[in-house]
Amino acid sequence: MKGIILLNGEPYRGDIEDAGAFVVCCDGALRHAEGRVHIDVRAGDFDSLGYVPQNALVYPSEKNFTDGEIALDLLLRKGCRDIDIYGGGGGREDHLFGNLQLLYAAFLRGARAVMHTNYTDIFCAAGEIPLRGLQGKTLSLAPVGDGAHILESEGLKYPLTDLTLAAGSCRGVSNVVEADEARVACASGTLFVFVVREEGKW
Repeated sequence: MKGIILLNGEPYRGDIEDAGAFVVCCDGALRHAEGRVHIDVRAGDFDSLGYVPQNALVYPSEKNFTDGEIALDLLLRKGCRDIDIYGGGGGREDHLFGNLQLLYAAFLRGARAVMHTNYTDIFCAAGEIPLRGLQGKTLSLAPVGDGAHILESEGLKYPLTDLTLAAGSCRGVSNVVEADEARVACASGTLFVFVVREEGKW
């Protein structure tokens, strides 16, 4: 079952494929989602939206979980194992960092969550990681936690062989996918995988 989480960050510019998905809209994301995407559940503390929508799942603003964590848990308990997250980026880098943790939380519970910003698709992976249909895209890899060991890769501009990506290092940033069928073999640890769809300004 597919699930979608709409967060209160930067509105996503592209199309959101919501057909057949269970959609949870968090708090202020309702401003740019209503009328554009079908919404099954409106959830959160609604401190950003400024009012409580009808039939919403309301949580206290002073809580130990973010609205994104609440939405992820709701989808996982419904049996969703393929989850797209929109609105996770934008002007609050602390929220972006927190939203990246949702990807790992889903991974730990056996689901694949992908966060789509206006520039990049981000997910967590381990073991054999296929990279299909990404030729020409920039690919960056970062360890979740202290480190992740890459055994080998195929189809990348800068080959990765017997390489440990360690916390505190930028090694793994800005590779390029050069084949339509590329892959990375992560022998230990878990990776954040960043696929850049569109180059922003740096």
